[in-house]
Amino acid sequence: MIKLICSDIDGTLLPEGTAEINPEIFAVIRKLKEKDIIFAAASGRPYSSIVRLFEPVKNDIIFVSENGAYVSCRGYLMSEEVIDWKDVCEWVEEVRKIPGASLALDADGGLYSESTDQEFVDLIRLGYHSRLTIVEDVLAEERHINKISVYRKNDIEKVAEDMVPRWSKRLHCTIAGDIWLDFMSKESNKGHAIREIQKILKISPDETMVFGDNLNDLEMLAAATESYAVANAAEPVRKAAKHITDTNVNDGVLKVLRTLL
Repeated sequence: MIKLICSDIDGTLLPEGTAEINPEIFAVIRKLKEKDIIFAAASGRPYSSIVRLFEPVKNDIIFVSENGAYVSCRGYLMSEEVIDWKDVCEWVEEVRKIPGASLALDADGGLYSESTDQEFVDLIRLGYHSRLTIVEDVLAEERHINKISVYRKNDIEKVAEDMVPRWSKRLHCTIAGDIWLDFMSKESNKGHAIREIQKILKISPDETMVFGDNLNDLEMLAAATESYAVANAAEPVRKAAKHITDTNVNDGVLKVLRTLL
């Protein structure tokens, strides 16, 4: 019997960088809760963005934000991973030199960036509905950082090819969509977060169902027996998943969840 369901958001539940979620998901989450099935929303998005997206059921679900670096439920912090400030400083200095790139630091107070790219700013504030503070120097004040991200509209894969080999010894690196490259502490990923939830709630992988679409979902898929990739998922994700459901825009996740009701 399934007791825990965890779904990625962007590319899985809705189109990347939007708030276009089918409101039926809220009613389904409530009905699942009545059956003692817990729903967790997992994303590279910051906590503030996911909470706003799931406002109608914010007290009924678990939030796995920052790719698993920050996990909470009803304001209770279940687990958290923080990046060493020295690594943050070195990383920022490097990203500042990448043409066409913007950087984002995910901290307690939301996202911090130095970007003057209005398209990037609009995406964060209007697309993801995240709190974003633009500062002249993100390193002027030491902050409590859970995740650091590179945004580039074109060729994020090339940025990854350059950065990941050098940074993977210190940080967990993952491509999180067509425009994002995320870095967290070595212990941080969605799979680790799911296993922490399973341990706290005494839920087994056989009682867990997960949904994903991108490379930052692979560890999460490995933490559940019932793993699903949406039809629009990246090829490695489709290969890793036990099942394939419909695309995000055709409510693939919802179609599966309805069968549990």
